[in-house]
Amino acid sequence: MSGIGAGGIILLVLIALLLFGPNKLPELGRAFGRTLREFKSGAREIMDDSDAKDRSRVEVSTAPDTEKTNKRLPE
Repeated sequence: MSGIGAGGIILLVLIALLLFGPNKLPELGRAFGRTLREFKSGAREIMDDSDAKDRSRVEVSTAPDTEKTNKRLPE
C-alpha cells in the first residue's frame, strides 16, 4: 500500500470538478484550508496547556518528622 499515486490524484480532481464545478472548487479549497488551520491552532493550544501544567507541577518531598529528630538542650 503505497498510497495515492499521480493517476489517483488526477482522478480525484476530475471527480471534484464534475461534482462541484470550477466555480465552487476554490471556495471549497479555502474552506478546507481554514478548517485545517483552526484544527492545528487548537491542537497547539491543547499541547501548550498540557506542557504548562507539567511545568507548573511542584514535587514536594516528605521530610522526616522534625519534632522527633530535633532535640532541644535543657534551658
